Amino acid sequence: MFEKNLEVGLLLDFYGDILPERRREMIELYYNDDLSLAEVAEQLGVTRQAVRETVKKTETELYFYEEKLGLLRRFTEAQTCAGRIRALCEAEKDCVSPALREAIDRLCDAVGAG
Repeated sequence: MFEKNLEVGLLLDFYGDILPERRREMIELYYNDDLSLAEVAEQLGVTRQAVRETVKKTETELYFYEEKLGLLRRFTEAQTCAGRIRALCEAEKDCVSPALREAIDRLCDAVGAG
């Protein structure tokens, strides 16, 4: 469950701005603010069922966007690749110029790679 929450949260980071405002608000309250369906319903003045249906529909839409666009997948791959490059750079310190090391560090920082 935690992994799904994290994944949906990341999908919201990438695709949330293209969702209708009301749907984005509901799914953010549910996933990012960790409110129950009933709490979201109460806060927004709708039924619990309406929130549940909206959250499910929006999840499906987010996964559809990811399937078609792949932004999260490509970002994750870039993080992994940058981390590997940094590790290789550290292992071969004598063979890597300071300018290249600095560029690698900037890349890793930009994509949040360890």
